[in-house]
Amino acid sequence: MVIVLLAGMVALRPEGARAAGKVNVVASTTDLAALAQEVGGDRVTVTSIARGYQDPHYVEAKPSFLLQLKRADLLVVVGLQLEIGWLPPLVTQCGNPKVQPGAPGYFDSSQFAQILEVPTAQVTRAMGDVHPLGNPHYWLDPQNGLRIAQGIAQKLSQMSPGDTAYFAERVKSFQQRITEAEKRWDEQMKPYRGRKIVTYHRSWPNLATRFGLNVVDYVEPRAGIPPSPAHLVELIGMMKRENIKVIFVEPYFDLKTPNSVAAQTGAQVVVLLPSVGGEKEVTDYFKLFDYDVNLMVRAFQAAR
Repeated sequence: MVIVLLAGMVALRPEGARAAGKVNVVASTTDLAALAQEVGGDRVTVTSIARGYQDPHYVEAKPSFLLQLKRADLLVVVGLQLEIGWLPPLVTQCGNPKVQPGAPGYFDSSQFAQILEVPTAQVTRAMGDVHPLGNPHYWLDPQNGLRIAQGIAQKLSQMSPGDTAYFAERVKSFQQRITEAEKRWDEQMKPYRGRKIVTYHRSWPNLATRFGLNVVDYVEPRAGIPPSPAHLVELIGMMKRENIKVIFVEPYFDLKTPNSVAAQTGAQVVVLLPSVGGEKEVTDYFKLFDYDVNLMVRAFQAAR
């Protein structure tokens, strides 16, 4: 009700003009905001709606988000229904025709990424919170980050043609830095390729695939469904048989259950960050992978 009332108030405000000619970019998540900033530099203003420490599936809609969207020239979204529970009503009610789905200012990043876990059979609610279009955590592969950045550069060039060369140079620099960073990350992770792990939620297929890790099971029996005692007994037995010593958990899940599983299997619970801003020091896309790779290496070293 509050959002609906604010929509009427926002509609009375004039659309914000671009500050000093900059493209005003609003991203649904901090990761996409970080990529837009890498490409846009000082020719854009960038804000994000979800915070890096939040579960991006479940974001509480706030009236301030309507103001952000009302003033946006470009809305950058994850897509694949990640934001389906909270973003569509905000976009509809913000009164900004530029950022409606299908409009020139609506940018679906998933169209530029390689998507994993695309269902091959009909998806039902009995399967849990399965995304029918594929796993939406695709930004956790640096190569997808590069693909998205290239797509954003193309879009920004269409919106601000006079800055095309600037955006092209920015994305070229980003590609060079990603290439160098991947060499470092690959060298760090090389000894652990093929290592079996358990994760809490299905947030990590892109990260695991990129670095050659083998996700063999989940604390959740199905996405979004709390584990039953029977599932936990099976999980603990499997981890003991397979000698699996690492459990990856997202920062927004309760650690009680994974800690209990770890205590019974001798495993470590590792709280990895799915997003930029999950910790204060993780301020950009490169630092996200630096942080997570360092955590994974330390965990695997301790699990020998």
